[in-house]
Amino acid sequence: METAELGSVLPLWSCVPFVGLLLCIAVFPLVKGEWWDKNKQYAVVFWSLLFVIPFAVKYGVHTAAEQVAESIVGDYLTFIVLLFGLFCVAGNIALEGDLVGSPAVNVVLLLIATALSSWIGTTGASMVMVRPIIRANSWRIRKKQIMVFFIFMVSNIGGCLTPIGDPPLLMGFMREVPFFWSMRLFPLLVINIGILSIIFFILDSIAYRRDLREGHKPRLNIQRAALHLYGKHNIIFIAMIIMAVILSGVMPSWSLFQTADGAVAGIHIIGEVTLTYPSLIECVIILVAALLSYKTTPKEVRESNHFSWEAIKEVAILFIGIFITMIPALLILKANGSELGLTSPWQMFWVTGALSSFLDNTPTYLVFLTTAGTLGATSGITTTLGVIAPKMLMAISAGAVFMGANTYIGNAPNFMVRSIAEENGIVMPSFFGYIWWSARFLLPVFLVDMIIFFL
Repeated sequence: METAELGSVLPLWSCVPFVGLLLCIAVFPLVKGEWWDKNKQYAVVFWSLLFVIPFAVKYGVHTAAEQVAESIVGDYLTFIVLLFGLFCVAGNIALEGDLVGSPAVNVVLLLIATALSSWIGTTGASMVMVRPIIRANSWRIRKKQIMVFFIFMVSNIGGCLTPIGDPPLLMGFMREVPFFWSMRLFPLLVINIGILSIIFFILDSIAYRRDLREGHKPRLNIQRAALHLYGKHNIIFIAMIIMAVILSGVMPSWSLFQTADGAVAGIHIIGEVTLTYPSLIECVIILVAALLSYKTTPKEVRESNHFSWEAIKEVAILFIGIFITMIPALLILKANGSELGLTSPWQMFWVTGALSSFLDNTPTYLVFLTTAGTLGATSGITTTLGVIAPKMLMAISAGAVFMGANTYIGNAPNFMVRSIAEENGIVMPSFFGYIWWSARFLLPVFLVDMIIFFL
């Protein structure tokens, strides 16, 4: 059965395993935290099989295998390899020195990290900067707000300016959206980061003063007062990874990587699923960069970073379940996206963003980019999907990139930052607790975006 046909006949209850897995991620750490830490993989297997087995019975083993293979080979593989590469390389970079985590210093660090996000990716910037900001604030007791706003600003909103910044924009670039077109989102970035920086400074100042009143003070090491970057040669390996991502976006258009009928060439897996050569090359370059980084960096640097593999292991386990169980949700969305009656930029902004908060924002972006290409715009950005009005493209791009910050699963760096923070003793909000943070501080900012840019 064709993918479009599947999406049109799948019932909504086929999304129950996806919802069940999300509820496990949200609830079990609260009520059975120790058990969840040791057994989360069984929950992933349970909910994945609860989707795959009935799906195979109803639509055939071959169809089920093809859909799972497409999710794993087409989406999850490059996703986890990129995360692994950046996690490994960033873990071999340590910024040390007596950097005191005051509200002003924290704002500066967040702004630097946010500026990096569009040029080394939200994942790259998050992994490079999360440990220095944790180390600068290690003396503080109240620091939950630092990590939450780090996720808001660095792991999501900061990646809006280039296709390197966030995967949805890379998908747009692969469909002939000009590379620097997303620089048009700069005014939104300035407004959003400006508002969030002010809110963060106020919240952090309150927490900072309470810490000082209770007698908590930084321990300054006079012999190590100057800031020093260890493992700086790993910048070369970050550049390798960025180049691999860029190449994965441009190589499919090269005749060298195309078949006679214009499809992207690759290794056939099953049905219409192919591990394309550009994706394979991307993975190889990233893994080579990670290996070279690990082998050429003294282990003392990783020890200084309190480096462990637990964060990437947790993300790898949970997200393979998320990618598999969200298959029916994405199929339904692809089949019915054009029938949702979305004709205004503000509608595209909120719907793309709402779904990107819980589904992978890359296919969500593509669904609504395709929908926008069918609306019959006579002027604007010419893509392989049709002509798209500039304001509509801005709305889809901003919704996909910005609103990944609404939940821990909205964007992979969110979960990874949370895991690294908890490894370092920071008590992070629960799944629903984090959503309460985003509802209070992000949604009002997005309302401002809608009023100024999309009405």
